[in-house]
Amino acid sequence: MSTYHFADTSLLITVYNRPDSLERQLKAWIQYGVSFGEIIVSDDCSPSPSGERIKEMAGVYGFKLITTPVNKGLGNNLNKGQKAVSLPLTLYVQEDFVPDDTIGDILTNAHEILEERPDFDMVRFYAYFEYPYMKPLREGFSEMDFNPWYSGTKKFYFYSDHPHLRRSNFLQKFGKYQEGIKSDATEYRMMINYLQKKGKAAYYNNHWGAFEQKNSSEEPSTINTRVVWRTSNNIFIAFLRGVHQYIKFYKDYWFSNFYVPADE
Repeated sequence: MSTYHFADTSLLITVYNRPDSLERQLKAWIQYGVSFGEIIVSDDCSPSPSGERIKEMAGVYGFKLITTPVNKGLGNNLNKGQKAVSLPLTLYVQEDFVPDDTIGDILTNAHEILEERPDFDMVRFYAYFEYPYMKPLREGFSEMDFNPWYSGTKKFYFYSDHPHLRRSNFLQKFGKYQEGIKSDATEYRMMINYLQKKGKAAYYNNHWGAFEQKNSSEEPSTINTRVVWRTSNNIFIAFLRGVHQYIKFYKDYWFSNFYVPADE
């Protein structure tokens, strides 16, 4: 089995109350021969007994554990984790994702892209749908292409909290993640920040091939903020949702300011 060591990269994993999922991911990295310069696990005050088990795992798997005395939400969990990173690149993966056995080669190509293209801020590996506007790049990767005048609203989904490799100056360039709001809103505001700051990104074309998101009845998703009108396939509701998104996305892209300096 090939081995891959990314000495310039911090693996950042956010976790809340799902130690089994965290351990499953950590074991997968070992199984596939992939290691990093450091591993940081940012825990959002997991309750007992999950919190104690995560602390025990830190000694077993050798990661740096960043905790908080009270639950402060996804934004804070991302911010405190990223601030603990000490290496030039950050691979961000939530605890419920598991890498594919080809991940070593995929990450090697992603690192080469960031080395060859200093204008790129990140490489994305996973998405619920294919980004609609892309330019062929190399080795199964494309360059994401955003233009506000392109048709549709899917073009706005340029940034995502799903697994990605990014430069560790991310917070300095795009601002901190908004804290004290729902996780969907935190992700949305960073998406707007990323577009407003002219962020650039590469995209792994097989966007379900690098990682698999796994949830179980024992450790279900801890995010359940979506209401019916946002997910319904009803034609009338879908139409209203599309109109609402169109207005909201353009209004926020042109007029809103969600940027929070990293030092605040």
